[in-house]
Amino acid sequence: MASMASLRTLSMTAARRVSVIAAPRTVSMALGTQIRGMATEKQLSNKIQSTKNIKKITSSMKMVAAARLKGEERRLAASIPFNKWTYEIYSEPKFLEDATFVDFPQKVLIVPFTSDKGLCGGINSFISRGVRNMIGKLDEQSKQADVCVIGEKGRAQMQRMLTGNQIKRTCTEVVAPGNYALASALSTELIKAGAETDYDAVIMVYNSYKNAAVYNQMYKVITPLKSGGEESEAGASSSSGEALAGYDFDTEKAESMSDLYEFIISTNLYHSFMDGAAAEQSARMTAMEGASSNAGEMIDKLTLQYNRARQARITTELIEIISGASALEKKK
Repeated sequence: MASMASLRTLSMTAARRVSVIAAPRTVSMALGTQIRGMATEKQLSNKIQSTKNIKKITSSMKMVAAARLKGEERRLAASIPFNKWTYEIYSEPKFLEDATFVDFPQKVLIVPFTSDKGLCGGINSFISRGVRNMIGKLDEQSKQADVCVIGEKGRAQMQRMLTGNQIKRTCTEVVAPGNYALASALSTELIKAGAETDYDAVIMVYNSYKNAAVYNQMYKVITPLKSGGEESEAGASSSSGEALAGYDFDTEKAESMSDLYEFIISTNLYHSFMDGAAAEQSARMTAMEGASSNAGEMIDKLTLQYNRARQARITTELIEIISGASALEKKK
């Protein structure tokens, strides 16, 4: 009997040692599985809090963009009559997606208007892709096109899209809101670039604001003003010069036409600035609204996942307590 009791004592001691050794392994394996396959409650709580902070930021940015859009709409409305008179000399802006590029002159300078700041959807990507397609079509027609980019986002995108040394000038960190003094300074640079390279036309590509949810990509073709009947390098008569053929000038006509051409460039730049700025704010407002909505959906999903993890933990603890109580009752 003594030997049987001693054997039983030894077996119980060995079983306890095995359980003591095996328990940490089981716990470590369980913890490892939890860390690898499923986020803990603390991690989920941190994700929820960070997503809520992001939602606050995007909601604030949406309200700021909506407030700025009102100001941009007023400035755009003031710039339209300031520039509309040029449509009697040149044609009105056209949709970029409908352009065939067949009637473009032989050598052009493309001026795309983009933003310096992001978080405004695909408003800059549309312009960059449109300019790339335009240059591709002109290359197929053996025509030359250089680019003068306005806006940091467009510069970064077009440097990746375009090949060679097609980007001649860049203008970044533009003061917002734009004004006519800035447009005049840029028009002087464009005239200087045209004098150095002798471009046949300046093509402005920009986003045109229609309403808070819609904006279109437009372009304007502005050729140098020439005397009536004078032929351009592209071989076509200058319709812009013919429109002014019946007017008399107090000073020399060629000098007056050059000054008027610079004024037309500046007014079109100013209008394109205002139109692009309004489209940028409307696109940013829409983008931030979408970001806030996505953040709300993510918060709901993370909260549901957090509640499930919390329920699973509580259920596991209750099972352990009940199992322990049942084991104690059986020993009694």
